[in-house]
Amino acid sequence: MTDLTYLQAVVIGATQGITELFPISSLGHAVLLPAWIGGSWNHLVTENSTSNSGGSPYLAFIVALHCATAFALLLWYWRVWVKVIGAFFVTLRTRKIETPTQRLAWLVVTATIPTGILGLILEHPLRTLFAKPLAAAIFLTINGFILFAGERLSRRAPVPDQPYADRQTETEAIVTNRVTLPQAAAIGTSQTLALLAGISRSGITMVAGLFRGLDRESAVNFSFLLATPIIFAAGVLKVPELGHPDAASIRGPVIAGAVVAFICALLSIRFLTKYFERRSLYPFAVYCVVAGVASIIAFA
Repeated sequence: MTDLTYLQAVVIGATQGITELFPISSLGHAVLLPAWIGGSWNHLVTENSTSNSGGSPYLAFIVALHCATAFALLLWYWRVWVKVIGAFFVTLRTRKIETPTQRLAWLVVTATIPTGILGLILEHPLRTLFAKPLAAAIFLTINGFILFAGERLSRRAPVPDQPYADRQTETEAIVTNRVTLPQAAAIGTSQTLALLAGISRSGITMVAGLFRGLDRESAVNFSFLLATPIIFAAGVLKVPELGHPDAASIRGPVIAGAVVAFICALLSIRFLTKYFERRSLYPFAVYCVVAGVASIIAFA
């Protein structure tokens, strides 16, 4: 593998920390940014995308950055996760789902299972076929139109009919009242589309949540909850590849990139959870379409 420099690791790490949570596709940017810069940056992508073997140090690096993002999500939502995990084990003991938190726990479980199965089956073939600049540009453009459609759906979301003590309680109540277990499975399955470089995991799950009648704020919080276990699962499978002797030269840059991704992810979560209280998906949609079309022209 071409050596990954500290500059490359930090730039790609910062990009990952922002774009994984912004609805603009982290994987798409991990492919397009090096391609736009060119030279040794572009070789990182082409070496990865043309590899037919299961392992790739660059792919493991990208997954390590995803794990850093997942740690940021876990830190931000740790109180929610403590409640959700505790509620899950209570339901196993009582064999009943009685409270909104218990229902939320099973919504998360139900949404995660199909995504995990499909991810195991489809991750390598989709990466081999579509983790290329032109394909990523096309899917990024499509992602923009998906976000446009999602924003139109958000205008139809019903307003909560009662005040809540805090936003966390409001989100929990809205999600558990408006999303059934089969619908949670469908929302979770939509994350599989994020295996296509250019389609945003957070964007597609937000739009799927909006389709089920969630407001923007509830949709983004539910999206971030669903992303956490899936990203960690990917890390368990791919990050051990960084222990291979071929990856020895990039471990320092990988750590630096992961730290930057963690910090940028925390800042992104803080920004987005406030942003979607009042603002729309339209700026992200416009960005994806403009960046996607420009990239199609550049790489066609």
